[in-house]
Amino acid sequence: MPSPVKALGQARPSGASMAPQARCCSPAALQRRLPILAWLPDYSMSWLKMDAIAGLSVGLTVIPQALAYAEVAALPPQYGLYSAFMGCFVYFFLGTSRDVTLGPTAIMSLLVSFYTFHEPAYAVLLAFLSGCIQLAMGFLRLGFLLDFISCPVIKGFTSAATITIGFGQIKNLLGLQGIPRQFFLQVYHTFRNIGETRVGDAVLGLVCMVLLLVLKLMRNHVPPVHPEMPPGVRLSHALVWTATTARNALVVSFAALVAYSFEVTGYQPFVLTGQTAEGLPPVRLPPFSVTTANGTVSFTEMVQDMGAGLAVVPLMGLLESIAVAKSFASQNNYHVDANQELLAIGLTNVLGSLVSSYPVTGSFGRTAVNAQSGVCTPAGGLVTGVLVLLSLDYLTSLFYYIPKSALAAVIIMAVAPLFDAGIFGTLWRVKRLDLLPLCMTFLLCFWEVQYGILAGTLVSALILLHSVARPKIQVSEGPVLVLQPASGLHFPAIEALREAILSRTLEASPPRCAVLDCTHVCSIDYTVVLGLGDLLGDFHRHGVTLAFVGLQVPVLRALLSADLKGIQYFSTLEEAEKYLSQEPGTQPYNISEDSVPEHKVALLKA
Repeated sequence: MPSPVKALGQARPSGASMAPQARCCSPAALQRRLPILAWLPDYSMSWLKMDAIAGLSVGLTVIPQALAYAEVAALPPQYGLYSAFMGCFVYFFLGTSRDVTLGPTAIMSLLVSFYTFHEPAYAVLLAFLSGCIQLAMGFLRLGFLLDFISCPVIKGFTSAATITIGFGQIKNLLGLQGIPRQFFLQVYHTFRNIGETRVGDAVLGLVCMVLLLVLKLMRNHVPPVHPEMPPGVRLSHALVWTATTARNALVVSFAALVAYSFEVTGYQPFVLTGQTAEGLPPVRLPPFSVTTANGTVSFTEMVQDMGAGLAVVPLMGLLESIAVAKSFASQNNYHVDANQELLAIGLTNVLGSLVSSYPVTGSFGRTAVNAQSGVCTPAGGLVTGVLVLLSLDYLTSLFYYIPKSALAAVIIMAVAPLFDAGIFGTLWRVKRLDLLPLCMTFLLCFWEVQYGILAGTLVSALILLHSVARPKIQVSEGPVLVLQPASGLHFPAIEALREAILSRTLEASPPRCAVLDCTHVCSIDYTVVLGLGDLLGDFHRHGVTLAFVGLQVPVLRALLSADLKGIQYFSTLEEAEKYLSQEPGTQPYNISEDSVPEHKVALLKA
């Protein structure tokens, strides 16, 4: 029986000479677009058992998290559950990772709260538009654009979001009322109103956090099961494993039971979640207009109101989901297709908007639960999705008694591991300049998320452009001066290269010959060609020679096309130094089709 790792994400088109139509309709192409076809034919009962266990574990995790993340998104609690099931079904057909689970996350919920003004209609429309953008990127294979958001920017945003989300739950943990959602105002009013803390909420919230921490530590220290263990030991191990995996559900259920017990006595020391809309969400088109007390807001006005959110939300959703997928794919030795993941998450958001979902993405925490539970295929998501639907249909009346302090404890414990304090020390040791985009993103995200991400990305781009515009040039002094650019040559770099060459050759007394070693230069543009032409003219006027070594075929082709005169190049550096030192027996190649070495003529004509 093939392993699930090999069955998922490994399909590759064979036969490079196949016609485009044949390739599009080949089994490999169909498996690439519909990954379920790669693993479903080999599905077995052993996989079914593991997928069912994993799906149940993730379901018990996502239900309390979904209710809590709705609070982060500033939406009624049922919208968290509305967002938690569609991804399970879509990813079953389109996902290329056996571990990933799609649904509401802390960071995505925070972004939704920034751009939807606490209005569910805006959140649902944002899910639809984000899905359309993600689908378009997937069809156009634009996943590479995410590569321009560097790791320091991601870490800066994630760390700032962790603090924002975590501190935003302090008000619920302490039972404070009337605290604004803007971060700096939130900090000010939380400390100002600290004297109004409700003792019941504070005690229950802290107890829930301690229980979650203890259960998590137990999960990390549970010894592995061995076949020779007695049945009683294996049973106790399974019970501990189940309790620690479903710790969120257990702790929230415990808190709800405590709150209900007080309700029976007629005394309620906790702020409760309150009424949650019962039943499954209606299937309908996303709202393209919304009626408020001040009149009707049109679709155009809603789009203008969401503004930068239409770029930030889909991009960060894709980034988070693909990062999670690649992380677990590398751990478990299988491949994921980034563009296929774009299609999966895009379709999830589009279809989710039909059932009142807000934007979702891949969840690192629930994906970890999925992987640790031994999931074999995306079929585990079906169990999770069904469990969420059953809770919506039958359990919403019980959600009334869940204390908000318990949900706050779930959120704080879920986001705490996302803060990477060690990244600052790591970047200090590896490359200190990367601390600039990290700190820029981190600080500005407390003001406005889009400004933080934009500023960090721009700083990263400037650092990248600086390395392109000012490539390191290795200089070797000897009978002949040899200059070797350490990376490619592009138009911003030609002036710096020209100044480096002129300062060491023509401005010396007397002027010196030089060799430009282009071993690391794989392509040049028209501006570089013009700059090299000017350099050759300067050398010719001073009666010295600029020779070239290591010209690759694309560079040769560009120089031939430019029809520059007087370029001399050699196959090896030794030949160039011998010629420029006026030793007999070595002749240069001139840049013309007649003088190009025979072994490169065929490549040039290819």
